[in-house]
Amino acid sequence: MDRPGLCRFTYTLRRRSSRLSRFKRICKTWCTTIILGSCSVSAVFNNPEDTADSFTRVEAIPREVMLPLLEKEKTWTSPKEWKTYINKLPLGINIASFIGHSDIRMKAMGIARSLKDNESATKEEEKQMFIMLNDALDEGFIGLSTMDNPWDKMDGDKYWSNKTPSFYSSWKERKSLIELLRKRDAVLQGAPNLVTRVNAFNYMFASTGIFRKPLKTTMIAMMDLIGDRYIYPFIALASRSINVLGKANFRMQSPPCPFTVYYDGVDSVMFEEFPSGEALRDLAKELDKRDALINDPKFRENFKKEIKKKFAPKVWHKDLSKAVIIDCPDKTLIGKNFYQIAEDKNQHPVDVFLDTIIQYDKKIRWTTTIANDRKEKYQSLYNFPYNLISFSDAGAHLNNMAFYNFPLKMIKIVQESIDKGNPIMTIEKCIWRLTKEQGAWFNLDCGYLAKGKVADLVIINPEKFNNITEDVELDAIEEFGNYERLVNRNEGVLSMVMVGGKTIFENEQFVEGYAKSEKYGRFLEKVG
Repeated sequence: MDRPGLCRFTYTLRRRSSRLSRFKRICKTWCTTIILGSCSVSAVFNNPEDTADSFTRVEAIPREVMLPLLEKEKTWTSPKEWKTYINKLPLGINIASFIGHSDIRMKAMGIARSLKDNESATKEEEKQMFIMLNDALDEGFIGLSTMDNPWDKMDGDKYWSNKTPSFYSSWKERKSLIELLRKRDAVLQGAPNLVTRVNAFNYMFASTGIFRKPLKTTMIAMMDLIGDRYIYPFIALASRSINVLGKANFRMQSPPCPFTVYYDGVDSVMFEEFPSGEALRDLAKELDKRDALINDPKFRENFKKEIKKKFAPKVWHKDLSKAVIIDCPDKTLIGKNFYQIAEDKNQHPVDVFLDTIIQYDKKIRWTTTIANDRKEKYQSLYNFPYNLISFSDAGAHLNNMAFYNFPLKMIKIVQESIDKGNPIMTIEKCIWRLTKEQGAWFNLDCGYLAKGKVADLVIINPEKFNNITEDVELDAIEEFGNYERLVNRNEGVLSMVMVGGKTIFENEQFVEGYAKSEKYGRFLEKVG
């Protein structure tokens, strides 16, 4: 359940005529395989409460739903037991997984010590983490996921707002784990500190293969950020240099479409990247104190200074003129951005924004695009050889984003470029980038069609490509007590989905006789 239901990529697609010829039933997406375990959080070694606290805030999953589910289902405490549990489930699709660095670190050190600044693991604890990682690799896990971003924080009452355990780990402490991954041709996946970004070079240097075997390393995420336009070309140059000059096996991960996010008030990880926003998030459980802080003139002054800093590293552009209200008890505000409202009220946009948070809290919902807004950049993004078109965060951040259909979006964009006579790439290369390239890089025996292989495939109808849009809808997750989340719709695009050689979805509906008790997918073990 780590980065729960995170759709990393779809593996197979078949051509149809001259063009392009279950995971969650409510999404009706074309995913046949997912990778779990990103961002250092996995649900393997620790008890239900510590497991829930380590990822429900990180991934914006409701703790009040997730914790009871873990308490009901979690009987495993090892990778072998987890795999046995997974293999008994009536899987709709295939699953592969990383093991989470935070998961093994808090198990080895105890959760309290694992969350302390300047508290390193002892040699014995490092040995325990080594054994846990090795056991996971023995069971077919594809590698280790780490996290160095300070935004990702603990949930629950005991350790609220502590950063996740992986953040507190030095790279010296990780050395034996990294060398084990290198030796076993496994993958190191992670996210750098997105505030300073300096330690992104740690991931790059770990991957180098001068006088040693290169380490498969992938880092989140390569995007054309609206608020930080220089970072895309810089990361591209650094990635190319480390691979060519450093003989590395390093890959960025990229979404192939506009990265649009949705917010309920300030309930979003994006507010963790600057001090004033972080202070608001830390008081999310104490609204009286939070509102008092918002009303403090000194706080407002600091908020205004921080939100308009032009040269500070940032993921969210913090431009309130690009923040559009889509739902609010005051219906007159819907469709307006905060600058427009500020002009109407003759107030500063930040004051308007903060006042609406006090008045409506999570009842005010707004949206903005933070990256990949310039289609003219897609050709270089799609063709860059040192990234993987595999970052979506789908299945996590349930009410903040929905990119379940990002492979369909990429295929549509590529086909449109071909139709206009200015092709971004061939359709064959597009499908390869979304399927076989990634299956091979992640050491998984999937992503292509061949005689004797298990048939996981999707057939799509190019005549319905206009139904692939940036629109999102709310729908309920039955297993989460009908908790609502954002989903994508692509009506008529999917002609058929086959998993494990069996048709599971056809003509906009699941096949007759489809039942939750029937098994289609399987646990995909690392090969080689």
